[in-house]
Amino acid sequence: MSIIHGIDFRPSILRSALIGALLCASIASVRADNDGPATEQWRPAIHYTPARNWMNDPNGLIWHDGVYHLFYQYNPSASHWGNMSWGHATSSDLVHWKEQPVAMANNTREEIFSGSIVFDKRNTSGLAVNGKPALVAVYTSVFKEGSGHESGVQAQSLAYSTDNGRTWKAYAKNPVLTLRPESKNFRDPKVSWYAPGGYWLMTTVVADAHVVKIYKSSNLIDWEFLSDFGPAGVAGNGVLWEMPDLFPLPLDGDANRPMWVMLVNINPGSIAGGSGVQYFVGTFDGKTFNAENLPVQGADLSEHRWLDHGADYYAAGTFADAPDGRRVTIAWMSNWDYADRVPTSPWRGAMALPRDLALRTIDGVPRLVSTPAREYLALVNGVAASRWKALTVRSTTKPLDLANRTAPQDIDLVVEPYTAKRAGIVVAAAADGSRQTRVYYDTKAGTLTVDRTRSGDTDFSPKLSGRHIVYLPLNQGKIHLKVVLDKSSLEVFAADGRTVITDLVFPKAGDDRISLFAEDGEARFSDIAVRPVR
Repeated sequence: MSIIHGIDFRPSILRSALIGALLCASIASVRADNDGPATEQWRPAIHYTPARNWMNDPNGLIWHDGVYHLFYQYNPSASHWGNMSWGHATSSDLVHWKEQPVAMANNTREEIFSGSIVFDKRNTSGLAVNGKPALVAVYTSVFKEGSGHESGVQAQSLAYSTDNGRTWKAYAKNPVLTLRPESKNFRDPKVSWYAPGGYWLMTTVVADAHVVKIYKSSNLIDWEFLSDFGPAGVAGNGVLWEMPDLFPLPLDGDANRPMWVMLVNINPGSIAGGSGVQYFVGTFDGKTFNAENLPVQGADLSEHRWLDHGADYYAAGTFADAPDGRRVTIAWMSNWDYADRVPTSPWRGAMALPRDLALRTIDGVPRLVSTPAREYLALVNGVAASRWKALTVRSTTKPLDLANRTAPQDIDLVVEPYTAKRAGIVVAAAADGSRQTRVYYDTKAGTLTVDRTRSGDTDFSPKLSGRHIVYLPLNQGKIHLKVVLDKSSLEVFAADGRTVITDLVFPKAGDDRISLFAEDGEARFSDIAVRPVR
């Protein structure tokens, strides 16, 4: 597999990406912002990350003319948050990404915060050029002194492109939507086409009020308020709601049974601490979203619905116009509790794997399930695997003999805990076992755990949570796990996507052993396949 953070070889990009340094052995001596030596041993191979500098929320997700566009919050100047602009990457397959020039840069009037992009094929906005319909970005302007707004005010603005997203022009009459009185927490517009009504929908948030505001427009410029959703779910003091996304999905694959899903990213207060993604399922009548099966007020966090139960999955959004009616999501793989301390250089920030979403009835209730995007699955399934049909482990740890331990690994296995107290898999382990990351099932508790307390570099932040646990019943005494292990991350897809746990890990050099283990009893493992993802 080619490196996922491919670089555009035009001269302007060569300078900003330091492509020469990235392609030579002297990379270890490169420094960025005095953050320390380069840490290429932790640069993801199967997850997108920019060549250098800070990245956070994905923005402007769209499939257009056969290309997936990933825009994202980006600091063009440093590897810490600031100078918010839109970075840009493209892919034809959701796996191999090519970094593009900065799409929209912060300027003397505004910083460019999160937003979305739609293809205005009907030219409702009138922004087409020479008959070519525009891609229209709706984003949050954060105004600066001298802009005509109080410094820090947030409002929604437009920019448009008629060259497939390469260059963007700001709409002359920005902003197109602001609150009265103006707010410093009104942000993150997600726009989509509502076919039954023949109009555009926008969801945006008043972050500190725990409210998603829903608007409609016939032209992407003039917006009419429809309704508010919230507060609901996790909405305590200090919690911010961000990056909403409202979309339909067929229940259990039945197109005649659509339901609506609302993603709301929250920080802090998630199930794993700090940042996370809660979701709601219900109905939408073109004006109001009504969530069903809400937990009672004050319910434990485990009673709420989470798109991911790990610490490092935030700002999730979905791609507009994905082919075949798919709903594909991607998220920032980090956590605001420690994002500015993640020990990577000269870049800081990565994206999780793109995932296919589906709505499935589980225990009588509609729930989101997430699986790696089918393009990723097709690619790894074509890689030769080390296989074991069945192994039994009794109160010990059994190493797996792998020909290639240094590459990122895609691991499939079925765990039957049987009489063991705990059973699972150890990854990214030192030869003596002193450092390791463990994924295991606790038979008595009925829970799945990712334990990164000894995963390598863990002292860069006191807020780095160590164990992430989710209740998950066995199916006929077994559980299927897919573990995607990259250079600095772990994504565990359990029970065919019913539960996902995503965590950053920073193993030491040479920590590449993989083992199965059982504690205090016998466990059986079957259908084991380990594929090196080159």
